Amino acid sequence: MSATAPMQIGLVTLNVRQVDTVSDYYRHLLGLEVIDRDGSTLRLGVGKTPLLELRGNTDFAQRNPRSAGLFHTAFLMPSRTDLAAWLRYVAKERIGVGGASDHLVSEAFYLNDPEGNGIEVYGDRPRADWPNDNGLIQMASDPLDIDGLLNFDATSTWSGAPADLIVGHMHLQVGDLPTAEPFYSGVLGTDITCHYPGATFYGAGGYHHQLATNIWSSRGAGPIDPKTTGLVGFELILDTNAQRDAIASRADNTTNTLTDPWGLALTLSTKEA
Repeated sequence: MSATAPMQIGLVTLNVRQVDTVSDYYRHLLGLEVIDRDGSTLRLGVGKTPLLELRGNTDFAQRNPRSAGLFHTAFLMPSRTDLAAWLRYVAKERIGVGGASDHLVSEAFYLNDPEGNGIEVYGDRPRADWPNDNGLIQMASDPLDIDGLLNFDATSTWSGAPADLIVGHMHLQVGDLPTAEPFYSGVLGTDITCHYPGATFYGAGGYHHQLATNIWSSRGAGPIDPKTTGLVGFELILDTNAQRDAIASRADNTTNTLTDPWGLALTLSTKEA
């Protein structure tokens, strides 16, 4: 559903200190390929589609994990078969995984890249199976049946990033939810799909969430220091120019780049010519 929703996540941009080390990690973990490189900035993706831009500078200070910014970039596998094949590959390669959860709407694994940037790798369950209560999608963090996933379609093998791998959602750390919600729901025009203790989830087109904000370790955080490592911003791909213009109007912004309350840059693009 994320791939057909009227709002999708496009290119995600990170500041990093060791660009080659971080690049090698994503290439090993997900099979992303280097699409282009300009000095210490490179883009990784699938085919000709860039998903991740790494801006390298050894002078960047290491981000405080309690600051606003990235909680995780969530890479969405096209199918449960792909997720299962990836999991068997990760086990064979002995790539460290920090956690796993059954979110009712999805099956997810959590990792950190070499500079501490959070990563989720997940697969969605069929929409008909998503629990719903009075219009709000119900999500949880239950134990994941890892053995069941490992044994699913066991003849499938991992041969690098699937052609339809995308960034399914961005989960952010913010200073407070009452400030985040008017921007991520009101300005961007998303629906609040779920309230979770300390977190709010935002979706468009019926998807469980393209965006999420939490205060689990960042309550009271101020603006992001642009000279630190971590998330710089990300692209929102909209179906139409009218959607883009409506967001820009609500933001009282005449450009295609918005800034969230903590300084993240959101670039608006569309599928229309």
